[in-house]
Amino acid sequence: MITKQRLRDGFRKFWFPIESDRWLTTLRVGLGFQAILYAWSLRTDWNYLFTDRGGVISPRVSEAILSAQTSWVPRLSWLVAAGQAVGFNEEKVLFFSWILLLVAGGGLIFGTFCRAAAITAWFIHLCAAKSGGLMSYGVDNFMTIGLFYLSLAPLPDQSSLDRQWRRKFAAASQDRQLLGFWRRVLQVHLCFIYFFGGLTKSLGNGWWDGTNLWRSLIRPPFNIVSPETLLAWKFFFPIGGILILLLETGYPFFIWPKRTRHVWLLSICGMHVAIGLTMGMYLFSLVMIILNVAAFAPQFVSVPWLRRARAAIA
Repeated sequence: MITKQRLRDGFRKFWFPIESDRWLTTLRVGLGFQAILYAWSLRTDWNYLFTDRGGVISPRVSEAILSAQTSWVPRLSWLVAAGQAVGFNEEKVLFFSWILLLVAGGGLIFGTFCRAAAITAWFIHLCAAKSGGLMSYGVDNFMTIGLFYLSLAPLPDQSSLDRQWRRKFAAASQDRQLLGFWRRVLQVHLCFIYFFGGLTKSLGNGWWDGTNLWRSLIRPPFNIVSPETLLAWKFFFPIGGILILLLETGYPFFIWPKRTRHVWLLSICGMHVAIGLTMGMYLFSLVMIILNVAAFAPQFVSVPWLRRARAAIA
């Protein structure tokens, strides 16, 4: 009986710790900026990518491949079909969906209609990512993960405008154990991602001898560093490859202890900054940093302008 009780208490303590909502604020504001930057980066290519008349690869091809796997995953053709049913053409529907993603990102930043903004951003982004599946990469997967967790988390958080408006009518409270549960799920998910990513890399020789790191930096369109510079630093590739393996496989073992957490977190964030600067994968680097900081170090993030806005309307 004692052992069972200890197991129950340990399970409850791990999965339902008492948490503040600072991590949720970090995730909400960070993903709001991410959604806006993602939409803005595609402002001239949105219709080009998702129409048959202009796309490099027709979205019908991506959606046909997706349909062969499942018919239940959202895609932009659903929105286009719904729009055409009420008299809107394809271009107007796509433009409206792009505007919706921008508006949802703004709603997340300021904390207005948080739940609706999170679900809208998740749904529109998922539709775009799946319709452009052959053109998507890691940033789409991790944005989907982050927005999905945000949609389910106990919004609104204390720093949101929604919370301030709600207080004017009734006392608002949050389930701090539920906050702890969703933060823990995000933490464990990141541990699985990094560990198995590092384990997969370690199975071959490419990362141990630096070959895969070299190939990553010279492959278009990520080859923004000149070949001459890369050759001058060729001795770094085996070292860099091994460091990446150690950082990723060691993530679930060193991110939890307080003594090593900050060192590992800074190293992981530094790795993503390097990826952004050397490969031009700025949005991918940003979303990974947002997820890591929200999961393991939200206390490092201060948003004074949000506090001033909250005080102004209180």
